[in-house]
Amino acid sequence: MRNPDSRRAARGYVRIRLSLMRYADLAVILIYLVGITLFGAHFRRSQKDLRDYFLGGRRAPWWAIALSIVSAETSTLTIIGTPALSFAGNLGFLQVVFGYLLARIVISLLLLPHYFRGEMFTAYELMERRFGPGLRKLTAGTFLLIRSLAEGVRVFAISIVISVILGTGEVASILLIVGLTLFYTFEGGMTAVIWTEVVQMCLYLFGAAVSLIVILQHIPGGWPEAAALASAAGKFRVFDFSFELSADFFARTYTFWAGVVGGCFLTTASHGTEQLMVQRLLAARSQNESRAALLASWVVIFVQFTLFLLIGVLLYAYHTLSRLAPPPVLDRVYPEFVWRYLPPGVAGLVMAAVLAAAMANLSAALNSLASTTVMDFYRPLAARLRRANPSPGGSLKLARWATVAWGVVLVAIGILARHWGSVLEAGLSVASVVYGALLGVFLLGVLTRRVGQRAAGAAMMAGLATMLYVRFATSIAWTWYVVIGASATFLCGLLLSLLLAEETRRG
Repeated sequence: MRNPDSRRAARGYVRIRLSLMRYADLAVILIYLVGITLFGAHFRRSQKDLRDYFLGGRRAPWWAIALSIVSAETSTLTIIGTPALSFAGNLGFLQVVFGYLLARIVISLLLLPHYFRGEMFTAYELMERRFGPGLRKLTAGTFLLIRSLAEGVRVFAISIVISVILGTGEVASILLIVGLTLFYTFEGGMTAVIWTEVVQMCLYLFGAAVSLIVILQHIPGGWPEAAALASAAGKFRVFDFSFELSADFFARTYTFWAGVVGGCFLTTASHGTEQLMVQRLLAARSQNESRAALLASWVVIFVQFTLFLLIGVLLYAYHTLSRLAPPPVLDRVYPEFVWRYLPPGVAGLVMAAVLAAAMANLSAALNSLASTTVMDFYRPLAARLRRANPSPGGSLKLARWATVAWGVVLVAIGILARHWGSVLEAGLSVASVVYGALLGVFLLGVLTRRVGQRAAGAAMMAGLATMLYVRFATSIAWTWYVVIGASATFLCGLLLSLLLAEETRRG
């Protein structure tokens, strides 16, 4: 038996080793934060006008835009939450990912030809071309409201991670993450957004791959043992083709029908009507390159979700074979393993990847919010008041200060979100409620000719009302939200067009 002195010495050694590990991890995180900020800011030299600032001068190659699309649609919650899905269940979430592919085909065939008819800066210019300025402002305003609320909540969520890693308070963490991201977005515009997202995308995929290898090393018997255990538990099941028209059928989240149909409608809405994603499609050199970027992004998305779901399966095998109880909150299962078992520096790299996903979301949101504000609200107002258009340099200055203004708004929402408590989860689901109405009115614009501005605006309000009822008064799964909202909006618009005699535009 060891004497007390030797035990104290051993504990002291462990504390010193853990301290050195944390310093190494902290150094990696700080190097990342400084490096990505300086990298993004150096694109300032290429910014000459609004085309450069909001569309990257349409110089980015299709493969960079593809990685940027994936980075923008991947949040910190994706990295943390996806392994928890397969830890508790199976690979059924991939059914939704197959819906993502179908959506990209629909966008390529249905919406991209309209977006590349002339030079457009925002998705909502299409609404004015088809319906009129009123609906352009309604759809653009809806985007500004939903995106600012969603991004403000994400800012608060990542501030919790930063406060744990760096030991700062939540408000200081919010100011830090927004300040650094705002700096390079302000300086480099869309070019900085795209290329920093390429770096951030590669970083968190590399971190995930390293995590997968380390988890396998901790499982006795490696992959064969883990695969046998996971297979016996049904962890590798992907498809659920059960079909029965009942309330229970629509309440189930991960079936083939809910995944493919719901995933298709959700992604068509998010990638085809929301400026956050459409802006990347518009930044491509041509319609063909935009289509290539969109379709290639699905391949990366599929690999990404498969990787994170496999991490969850391996963590299940590790906990089962080691007889470890899972954490009370399953979203912690991946971060806790990273922080406890990854080698010094590598854990910091994976935590930097979590911050990378957050900064990618934030920079994309800042630039898209600024572009919608300037192009859909300020410039039409200035034209109506017959003010002279500012010089390219003046327009660029205006765009940069619009970016700053939205940075301040997101800081304020992030600070307020600390007190929202249980409302937080409800707030995050609002996007799915609103997406259906947005998609429905865009489909009215590209698939019909007789629906006018008043009918489309009223239909959008009816779609929102329908979805508020579905969200709060039924048990229907979120995967059906956009399907229902878009269908209600589209059908209501068709019916109202029969009652309202309106002059319509060809679009």
